[in-house]
Amino acid sequence: MALSGIALVTGGAGFIGSHIAAALVGQGARVRIIDDLSTGHRENIGEIGGQVDFVQASLSDGRKLVSALEDVELVFHEAAIPSVPRSVEKPVETHEASVNATFSLLLAARDKRVRRVIYAASSSAYGDQAESPKREDMRPDPLSPYAVAKLVGEYYCQVFSRVYELETVSLRYFNVFGPRQDPSSQYSGVVSRFISALFNGEPPVIYGDGDQSRDFTYVSNVVDANLRAAESVAAVGRVINIANGRSVKINHVLELLKELTGRTGVKAEHAPPRTGDVRDSLADLTVARSLLGYNPSVGLEDGMRLTLDWWKSSRYRV
Repeated sequence: MALSGIALVTGGAGFIGSHIAAALVGQGARVRIIDDLSTGHRENIGEIGGQVDFVQASLSDGRKLVSALEDVELVFHEAAIPSVPRSVEKPVETHEASVNATFSLLLAARDKRVRRVIYAASSSAYGDQAESPKREDMRPDPLSPYAVAKLVGEYYCQVFSRVYELETVSLRYFNVFGPRQDPSSQYSGVVSRFISALFNGEPPVIYGDGDQSRDFTYVSNVVDANLRAAESVAAVGRVINIANGRSVKINHVLELLKELTGRTGVKAEHAPPRTGDVRDSLADLTVARSLLGYNPSVGLEDGMRLTLDWWKSSRYRV
């Protein structure tokens, strides 16, 4: 990627952010990370630690945020508290970590003349609408404070593009999984939690009947979408689905992982459905293909194998 300035990754020590930072380093970009390590880990950027400028700070720290944006051309905004259940329990914290932080970042980026901000939006904006697959032109129907907060971030991005000519692109992620997703975190996805349970001899927990479906997206596909969004002229001001384009039931995900790990005799425990969770999710990728040339290269099963390979030597296996 040809950049005259620095690429800043907010939440760059987290799950998705660390992968984006590593990809940018691999392309020869100058990279800066800002992360308060509330959910991220230094270990996630261990391999690139000497090649990035790391700022340990929250986006709520205005002075440090402005300083982190010095000479920045491009921002990948991944910092958030990505949890529907957590947002239901603590809506104020979710609002501050998502809405307030995004607004502060956009203001500072405008003032520091950043060229473009790529924003990590969420498929939770669609809610439980019956129509499927989910298209970007569908009316949002958020079911949780988290979904509302991420949607508000999209609106702010679009307004800053129109009013202040700050280029923004909002990528609606669908159920991202892969290496470095912390299973011990209450914010973690189902694939990571299932793998942790299977390796550690614990019963995997399924909320509800397990027949709910998700469009699981391997993290390298998300990284590819971000790099494409950084360069696409047509994507400016747009909201774009980023997913695998395949809907899979939670029960089937567990069966696949049981086969891949050889833990076929493990039985799941079922817990009540969680408030704010959607029933089914499947993305329409027409816009992503048209504006970004995006085509997911790693499917669910291959992504699971790659995640399992990483897991075997990770610090999360006990």
